Amino acid sequence: MKIVVAYSGGLDTSVILNWLKDTYQAEVIAFCADVGQEEELEGLEEKALKTGASKCFVEDLSEEFARDFIFPMMQAGAIYEGQYFLGTSIARPLIAKRMVEIARAEGADAIAHGATGKGNDQIRFELTAAALAPRLQMIAPWRDERFRQAFPGRSEMIAYCAEHGINIEASAKKSYSMDRNLLHISYESGILEDPWFDASAPENKDMFKLSVDPADAPDEALYLELEFEKGNCTALNGKKMIPLEVMKKLNTLGGQHGVGRVDMVENRFVGMKSRGVYETPGGAVLHFAHRQMESLTMDREVMHLRDSLIPKYATMVYNGFWFAPEREALQALVTESQKNVTGTVRVKLFKGNIIAAGVKSPVSLYNPQIATMEADPTQAYNQDDASGFIRLNALRLKVAAEVNG
Repeated sequence: MKIVVAYSGGLDTSVILNWLKDTYQAEVIAFCADVGQEEELEGLEEKALKTGASKCFVEDLSEEFARDFIFPMMQAGAIYEGQYFLGTSIARPLIAKRMVEIARAEGADAIAHGATGKGNDQIRFELTAAALAPRLQMIAPWRDERFRQAFPGRSEMIAYCAEHGINIEASAKKSYSMDRNLLHISYESGILEDPWFDASAPENKDMFKLSVDPADAPDEALYLELEFEKGNCTALNGKKMIPLEVMKKLNTLGGQHGVGRVDMVENRFVGMKSRGVYETPGGAVLHFAHRQMESLTMDREVMHLRDSLIPKYATMVYNGFWFAPEREALQALVTESQKNVTGTVRVKLFKGNIIAAGVKSPVSLYNPQIATMEADPTQAYNQDDASGFIRLNALRLKVAAEVNG
């Protein structure tokens, strides 16, 4: 048997790699995706081989992540339950897609992951594999009673590594868990499991990595100009950039001004509520600016139709249905809706806030001569027409009022 396993080099995945090899008498191929987590990946291949892997693939997927996953999602205006920018959610289908591709190339029978049986990531990995390689076997050690009995806690994992000669840094576990990629950092579990715990308190500021405390942000606002073409940001302050460069730059600038922090209790797909704290500085700026661009250039009914589908789209991403036919169909509608979302947005970043500071477009639908409160020189809008418009819309209300007294 041959298994491709998602591998980071940490305690959990090191144990899982070796356990899979022993339990299934299998050849195990390790895979680590660089999706902008900014971790030191040098030496990871050597470590995986020493841990028991026959091969280790370490691949930089950050450009594909920005171009083919983050940007299409931003075009859709997706945000889960009104707050979450879907940072972890959108990375999983890309990682799983590449694992499937490696499994096919290497003739593997299965892919494995270290996601727990309580979270969303297990679903995202496995639904992606089901959509792309339905005959490929899935192995989830945390849902295997044998694995849970062998490793009821961290101390058993450390002892296992010592017994099998696996080199790991067995430092004290943090009081929360962290997941980072190009779009965000998420923090959950541990001390954050109490929703009354104030993660934003000054004594907790060291937890945050991507953004400064808004109170400590510069006293002078930063102005940014984002240029859009068909719903995608293509330049910052006049400099052309690919999506990866846009995300990196906005993360830096947004983080310096403390924007993009979210603290929420969300509804997991498996049925429980979970508290998460997120830093999404670049994504927050891009989401806001994109909306400003749409406000000037998108037809009202197209916007309202797309907006009505945002919760559905965001839920698809959150629940792991990125490669489902309904998401792809909805993406086609999104792409069509973005064909005139072109122009320049100016925003102001100031102490945790993103403030609109101007918008312009060669295909603007805003006509100041029609919208003006002064006399309309074009005579395009006759105010008398509103009387009949209101009477027709009021008719059913009047009828209902008379019937119901």
